[in-house]
Amino acid sequence: MPPMQSGRATFEGAVTNRLINFYVSRSAALGLPIVEHAYISLTGKLSPKQLGIYDDALISGFEQLASAIHAVGAPAILQITHAGGVANKKVINAQPAGPSASGKMRELQKTELEAIAEEFVLATERAVKAGFDGVELHGAHGYLLNQFFSPLLNKRQDEFGGSLEKRMRFPLLVVNAVRRALTGKVLLYRLGADDLAPNGIQIADAVAFAVELERAGVDVIDVSGGMCGAEPKQLRKLQGYFISQAHEIKQAVHVPVIGVGGIAEAAYADRLVREEKVDLVAVGRALLKDSTWAFKAVETLTAAPKTNVDVI
Repeated sequence: MPPMQSGRATFEGAVTNRLINFYVSRSAALGLPIVEHAYISLTGKLSPKQLGIYDDALISGFEQLASAIHAVGAPAILQITHAGGVANKKVINAQPAGPSASGKMRELQKTELEAIAEEFVLATERAVKAGFDGVELHGAHGYLLNQFFSPLLNKRQDEFGGSLEKRMRFPLLVVNAVRRALTGKVLLYRLGADDLAPNGIQIADAVAFAVELERAGVDVIDVSGGMCGAEPKQLRKLQGYFISQAHEIKQAVHVPVIGVGGIAEAAYADRLVREEKVDLVAVGRALLKDSTWAFKAVETLTAAPKTNVDVI
């Protein structure tokens, strides 16, 4: 299950019983539940009831959440994030900041980049203390790490902007810092592999970045959209609309790759793995609508003969 914001946290970002129940009801038949994005800093908050892991006082709630997911037999991964330039000004009571000055966004200074990297590390350490099996860094859907990678938003003239190598530098700085803090745990990176824009991230850029992510110690690459978001209007009617990007990345790396994109049919998901298009399949909105989807998928795939479903 990919991370999907549920709006079930408190205004302070704390775990609630409603949030725990949301994951418990879905996790027993899942191979890998990834808990929705938790903001690492008060300046990186996206929405009022977003989950947060910016303070040690929040650890006890995450302990309950991780324990509850483990109790139904599943591992627990937490996605951590900073919204950067798309943070909600009214929510953070400050001007949002990102890689470059643009519209309502101011440019982050180098000292601020070091501080944000440290906030990612502290959030990781809290997740580990809470009992999570690993973390996923959110580098997709137009959030801060994705903003630095994308030439659509990163117009910097220093060592953190310009060429592909320079645009990868800050995300990789964060990856390396988090990797050091995550000894013995799993590190995932949600990679915005395509901006779906002529001057944005192209798949060749994402493949090059994926190779560097693997080299930096990322254990699993979770492929999704870049500045186009998780559900681009022009693709949403297709099933598996980011699978082609995930497959190209899978051919370039040796770590497992997750594919996603409006997947709702168990037989289709099964074939994606059997035909080695991807290593894992993320099912989001179908699980959001039906908490028993994974249980039904197990029954369907166990009882039915393998059907012919076109795989893109």
